[in-house]
Amino acid sequence: MIDRRTFSTALVAGLATSLFGRSRTAQAQPAVSVRNVVLVHGAYADGSCWSEVIGRLQRVGLKATAVQNPLTSLADDVAATRRILALQDGPTVLVGHSWAGTVISEAGADPKVSALVYVAARAPDAGEDYAALAATFPTPPANAGLVKAGGFAQLSEEAFLKDFAGGVDPARARVLYAVQGRIADTLFASRTTAAAWKLKPSWYAVSKRDRTTAPELERFLASRMHAKTIEVDASHLSLITHPQEITDLILSAAGRSG
Repeated sequence: MIDRRTFSTALVAGLATSLFGRSRTAQAQPAVSVRNVVLVHGAYADGSCWSEVIGRLQRVGLKATAVQNPLTSLADDVAATRRILALQDGPTVLVGHSWAGTVISEAGADPKVSALVYVAARAPDAGEDYAALAATFPTPPANAGLVKAGGFAQLSEEAFLKDFAGGVDPARARVLYAVQGRIADTLFASRTTAAAWKLKPSWYAVSKRDRTTAPELERFLASRMHAKTIEVDASHLSLITHPQEITDLILSAAGRSG
């Protein structure tokens, strides 16, 4: 007779095999040719950070729309993303940078979403304690620059310019710092109820010189979701410093070529 502990272990192992199998099945699906791309920004940013990518997508005939996240809670950010998805007129590639990887992992189960693209992004499993997972990897320098006040948080100017916006032209980096999104100081404790990357084909751009998210963690997340992965010689804001590489990755997910 099987004991309870053995049964529980077998059940968890079977569930994990099933979930990873679903992820592999999703990756085996060919990219659907689409014309819609929805881009979701992360913490300490706003939708304008996608400007270089948006222009490139528009030049090849794609409709690109940036979400403006309130950064007040996961539920609020997911709701903002779903409002934009509802406006799309067909299959859509959903793209998330940094924190927005959590958002698209939750919102990406939407039937309009044909593929997911993660750019130096979080990609939690459903219900996962992402902070605990991240703690098993090297601590990125930007963490030391988080400043909290009045229930919200932002990066210090030094951390923003050196760690978050490393490699960005200094004048532009200072503008980005001035418009950075303030986040609810409980935002990163949020847990998802879904992991859309298990159901949808996924792509991932690892930033090799990232000082905001450990590149080792990014590689783990990309591997776990069996994503089609590229590595960019960039810091956290590869969408600004290497927009063509990020655009090409999105085009691949959209079933297009540049």
